[in-house]
Formats: sequence, structure tokens, C-alpha cells
Amino acid sequence: MKGPLIRLWGYAERHRRRILLATTCSVLNKFFDLAPPVLIGAAVDVVVRRQDSILASFGIPEARDQLLVLALATFTIWALESLFEYAYGVLWRNLAQTVQHELRLDAYSHLQSLEVAYFEDRSTGGLMAVLNDDVNQLERFLDGGANDLLQVGTTVVLVGAAFFYLAPSVAWMSFVPIPFILWGSFVFQARIAPRYSAVREQVGVLNGQLANSLSGIATIKSFTAEDREVERVRKESDAYRRSNAQAIRLSSAFSPLIRIVILVGFTMTLVYGGYLTLDGMLAVGAYSVMIFLTQRLLWPLTRLGQTVDLYQRAMASTKRVLDLLHTEPKILSGAQALVLADVRGEVELEGVSFAYGAGPPVIQDLSIRLPAGETTAFVGATGAGKTTLIKLLLRFYDVDAGAVRIDGKDLRDLKLGDLRRAVGLVSQDVFLFHGTVRENLVYGRPEATEEEIIAAAQVAEAHGFIEELAQGYDTVVGERGQKLSGGQRQRLSIARAVLKDPPILILDEATSAVDNETEAAIQRSLARISVGRTTLVIAHRLSTIRHAHQICVLHRGRLAEKGTHEELLARDGAYAALWRVQTGEAVASLPASLPGSGRSARKPAT
Repeated sequence: MKGPLIRLWGYAERHRRRILLATTCSVLNKFFDLAPPVLIGAAVDVVVRRQDSILASFGIPEARDQLLVLALATFTIWALESLFEYAYGVLWRNLAQTVQHELRLDAYSHLQSLEVAYFEDRSTGGLMAVLNDDVNQLERFLDGGANDLLQVGTTVVLVGAAFFYLAPSVAWMSFVPIPFILWGSFVFQARIAPRYSAVREQVGVLNGQLANSLSGIATIKSFTAEDREVERVRKESDAYRRSNAQAIRLSSAFSPLIRIVILVGFTMTLVYGGYLTLDGMLAVGAYSVMIFLTQRLLWPLTRLGQTVDLYQRAMASTKRVLDLLHTEPKILSGAQALVLADVRGEVELEGVSFAYGAGPPVIQDLSIRLPAGETTAFVGATGAGKTTLIKLLLRFYDVDAGAVRIDGKDLRDLKLGDLRRAVGLVSQDVFLFHGTVRENLVYGRPEATEEEIIAAAQVAEAHGFIEELAQGYDTVVGERGQKLSGGQRQRLSIARAVLKDPPILILDEATSAVDNETEAAIQRSLARISVGRTTLVIAHRLSTIRHAHQICVLHRGRLAEKGTHEELLARDGAYAALWRVQTGEAVASLPASLPGSGRSARKPAT
């Protein structure tokens, strides 16, 4: 597999011109940054040799004129150095922000294209770490680390060329440390890379724990489990600290070791070059240039450890982000369009079987037809496969065998967007976004008018309580709608589905969180909106589905019974038994005390 830097270069193809321009500015800045030592050497040469200096050979015999020329050159060089420093700063920083923005957006967009199973296997905090922390690590490297690496490389090339031009016999001494520095850098990279990969993985685990704890804060408080949750976070945070400590010990040792190697090269150049100058074999100006340039060459290498450290952090993060970007979706959109206005809404399951991964079958050879415009209810014990049917109909998962069709068209052949626009879901697990009531209602139809919004809320029996809120339809509901009661959230969810106006409506325990009076009102509303619309209802309270056109009883993923309410009661099977239990007719047959009930053995309160 390609390295993360090569993969990043491929990803940033649209920005390559800007990268090359920023690189050019970094190189030119370092070129002019290295010029002052040469000017100092030239000034020393003018003062010592006067009419015999190097500048004199360019037609400037007077020493004073030579110094004026050097002053002008110094001003020009410093101005250019400052100009290119400004240019590379602006270019690299803007590039860092742009790449960070695009990479995060692309990663999030791609994440939304992945199947539901991908999210069920991963924590929200771990994904947040990739989208936020890992992308930020790359931004930090592009903001400064890339320029540092370029300037170190430029320094080595330019100073090397100058040294071998001025005094080849001394130049090699200044470069003696460089092979050891490079070798040390490669060894350092090889050892530090897996440590930073472990650090990034632990960041995801820690974020996952924090996100999980914050989302369940009400449960934590109700069970007085604050200390236990703090201990969980402490454990993961300490693991993050320890994984970082291993990387810190290694990275901290790099710079001191490099300084010792650099000292050897600097000392050799200082002593041997001085001997040659004393013996008249090397000009004083050239010696001055070499001493200054040796320092400019070697001392920046002491920061190489920090730069490589930053680079490795960025590459570990880049790998995680690009791995996410290259994750192939398993649920692929079909090519066939589904025109919303033409959807009749007939749903057919033919020989459908399904299991989650390597688990046991949840749906087994199920064949059911849901006539267009009619209401079909599904009942059965927990785990019978009712909710799985919803996931298959929305193509959150694909069937293992058989087919699910809408109006005779296999769901796998349809465009995913068209399919899901044709289906409205009201789930028992209501999710409201942090925003206003209005923003949540129009989520499925952003173009809806105020009249349509109010009409949908009235159908769902929600308009009354919305009007009583502090800002009415502009009231902020809080994260996940936490400022509203369960019943209010449920009614907003119903109103949202009504406003979407889909030809197929799914109600998954849609009245589970409302009181009896509100349930009755909502049932009347649902009866009105389900006319002429294919409606699939999942319910545990059988009283809510007694008027359905057909009722399907599921047992362990198979169809146990099917018929109307009256037909199933007359059949006196599983449905009839459930009905008797819920209406109280079967209470007399229940034992006086239920096994495992902590209240059965207690005496009545007096």
C-alpha cells in the first residue's frame, strides 16, 4: 500500500499548483536567508584586501564604494527575504486551512454514503476523532512543518554548493554529521510511526467514551454513577497519556543526540578551516563565510526532530482519514429512477431471508404483499424481525436472499435517494436536531410554506403545544429535543413525516410515548393521513392497529398468521392470545406471583 504522503499528494491533486508555488516561495526565502553570511564574508574581504577584494574584480576598485554596494545588496536581499517569508506564510497557511476544510468535508460526505452497519460497528466518538482531531493534525503540519522540511533541504543543497566552491578540502568536514543525522531520522521515523498510530487510535477510544458518557448524562445521574463514569474516563485518558509518553520519550531523545553529532562537524570546520586560513591557504572572507554557513547549515537540523515528530503525527492522522475516504460502501445505489409522483406504493417481500453478519437468521423465507394505499400492521414478540423489515425496506441493509420490491421494482435497482424520498418513517426512537421546531419540521421538505407547516402540525396534534412554547415555532428544542417531553417529540416526528408527504408511511411504535388522550387524537389523525397511502405499522398495543386492512403476525422471522383483526380473533391463534392478554381477558390465567418479581413476596402496604 502507498505511504500516507503519496496518498495525500494524490488527494491534493487540485491544489498542486498552489503547493508548488508555496514550495518555490519557501526555497527562495531560504536562498535569500542564507545570503547575509556571504555578504558578511564579502565585507570582511573588502576591509582586509581592499583593492584586491572579489568585488574589485567586478569593476569597483574603491573599498568605500564596495561597502556601499554591499549595503544596497543587503537591503535588497533582506527585503526579498521578507517578501518571500510573507508569501510562503500566506500560501502554506491558506493551503492548510483549505485542505483541512475539504478533507473534513469529503470525509464527512463519504461517511454519510456508508451503510448503517458501518456505524453500528463504530463509536461516534471514534469517528469524531477522525473528522476533527486527525484532520487538525494534518493542518498543523501543512501550516508549518512542510515549510521547515523544505527549508532544511534547501539549506543543505545551497550551503553544500557554496562550501565545495569556496574550499573543497574543508567542505566535507561540515557534511560529516549529515549522513548520521539522516540515518537517525529514518530510524526515528520507523520507531515513532507505530507509537503515533497507537496514540491516534487511543484518541478515538477516549472520544468515544466521552461522547457516550455525555449522551447518557441523565441515566448516569439517575443511577448515581458519576464516580464510575469518571473512573472509566480516567482509565481511557490514562491509556492515552501512557501511549503519548512512549512517543515523547523517543522524540525527546532525538534532538540532544543530533546536537552532539552537529557539534563534531562544526568543531572540525572551525579548527581545520582556521589552520588553513592561518597558513594563507584560505582567504579570511571565505573562512568567515564558512563559519557562518556551517552554523546556518547544522543548527537548523537540531529542530529536525520536532519537524519529523510533527510529520509523523500528521501522517498517522492522514492515514486514518484517507482510510475512511477509501472505505467502499456496501449498499450501492441502483441506476433506475423512481418518480415520486408515479409511486403507487405497493410493497412486496418475496422469499426474503436476512441475518446480521454471521449471526442467526432474523428473517426467514418471508413472503408478504402490502397492497398500495392500504394499511398493513406487523405484530410479534421482541426479536420477531419487525424493525428489521423497516431497515430492509429503507435499504439500510440488503437482503441475503429473495427480493423486496416497490411497484414491482427491486429496491437494489432503484436510486437510493429516490427510494428514501418515497418512504416516510416515524420511529419510536425519535431524533430531533438541535435547532428550532420549524427547522425540525421542514427537515424532509425545506421548501414547505408556513401554511403547510402548521397544517402538518395540526394533523399530528402538535400545533397546540407548539403555540404554547416560549417562541412558538421558533423555539429551540435542544440537542436531541431534550427540552421537550417524550410525547411532544413524538408528535413533532409525526408532523415531520406528514409534511414530507411520502407515498409510503412507516409507523414504528409511533404512539408509544404519548398519553392515552393524545394517542386517541393521533390515531384519528393517522387514520386520515393513511387514506390512499401505503402504511406499514409496527405496534405492540394491538388496539392501535385493529382497523388495519391486514395484520401480519411474525414469529422468529417467519409469517405465523395474516388477516384482519376479526379474522385473526376468529382463528383463535397467536394473535387472539395476545389480544386476550392486552384486554385483560387472560389475567385470570396468570400466576398470582411472577418468578423473579421483587414485589410478589411483599405484604401489602398498610
